[in-house]
Amino acid sequence: MSTATIAKKPQAKPRKGGRRMSLPVLLLVIAGVLILTSVVRLITGADGITSTGQMSTALRLAVPIGLAGLGGLWAERAGVVNIGLEGMMILGTWFGAWAGYQWGPWVGVAFGIIGGALGAVLHAIATVTFNVNHIVSGVAINILALGTTRYLSKFTFEDAPQGSAKQSPPIDSLGTFDIPGLSGALDTLNQKHWFLVSDLAGLVGGLITDLSPLTVIAVALVPLSWWLLWRTAFGLRLRSCGENPVAAESLGVNVYKYKYLAVIISGGFAGLGGAFLSIVASNVYLDGQTAGRGYIGLASMIFGNWMPGGLALGAGLFGYTDSLNLRGGTTNVHALILLLAILLVFGAAYLAWQKKHRSALITLVISAAMFLWYATTNEVPRQVVTATPYIVTLLVLSLSAQRLRMPKADGLPYRRGQGK
Repeated sequence: MSTATIAKKPQAKPRKGGRRMSLPVLLLVIAGVLILTSVVRLITGADGITSTGQMSTALRLAVPIGLAGLGGLWAERAGVVNIGLEGMMILGTWFGAWAGYQWGPWVGVAFGIIGGALGAVLHAIATVTFNVNHIVSGVAINILALGTTRYLSKFTFEDAPQGSAKQSPPIDSLGTFDIPGLSGALDTLNQKHWFLVSDLAGLVGGLITDLSPLTVIAVALVPLSWWLLWRTAFGLRLRSCGENPVAAESLGVNVYKYKYLAVIISGGFAGLGGAFLSIVASNVYLDGQTAGRGYIGLASMIFGNWMPGGLALGAGLFGYTDSLNLRGGTTNVHALILLLAILLVFGAAYLAWQKKHRSALITLVISAAMFLWYATTNEVPRQVVTATPYIVTLLVLSLSAQRLRMPKADGLPYRRGQGK
């Protein structure tokens, strides 16, 4: 029996509510949301919701979330739950800044990856070798990383030029670039504020304007991860460890080795996300810089159903909502309330079509409340803008919960030879 047969064996037939959305349907949904967004922009006059600057900021904020999510994907596809992503990101921010201000930003990027991987080694030893509960180990990593970086900052940054106990000295920039000719043309088209055309120009223009080289690398890691995990023998063996480690071991797969590799790669991705925060996003290390992005990255992985493409969409959504804090937040979020209300109407219609009448009625009542909120206010409080990324995280996870399918052996204890 081949490895491919064993790897496919645990994948039971998905339930009716757990079927994956096909690519054509997904593209239609995205197109529909874009059209509705354009309509809302025209109604509200909130041109900033699809501006080039808004999209560029959203991409920059989505990158560390996406890298943390990729880290979670690699670990959980091998059967290890990695709640410690936040701590590994924290280590990445500190190590990246510490090396970056002394030896240059690219050295800082390398040290950020190493810092995250060091945290991952501890998590792998605890969960794979000693079978410690994955959640307990992850939380311990987060606490350890936070305490360690605060302690180290006091002795490394406090006496450095322009540094303090909670902040590193400035780090040289990696530089940014645009796509010559195309970036300017799309920005000009976006400023015309034409229906749909300008919105598309803002979306595409934001993806090719003011780019950091590290952003390009991070985006490329998404398809690369898909190819490695789903199109190579290495990826097949790694995923078999997360689906059925006993069967994988019976075919000669060294389950411990693949789990260790997956967790260390996971930590490297999270550390890279942390280095991005301290080197690209702000050019200094700051205490508390990650602000829960490791957890949001984990949420984006769950939203994406443990798949790289869905993870990227989730990271983009959370990055967009996070960017509202920086660009026209109160006005733009007020406009998005109207968009959400309209989307909920469509959601209620879909639930009614599926004969889930109670859920449809509840969704419709929430939609009416959103319409009322929009109609009776001109903008939202600043506190709502700040909380928007976390609200969206909870809302998206609650709505997508019924279609999720995690690897079967994810988080389960495993001992070498237990199938004998």
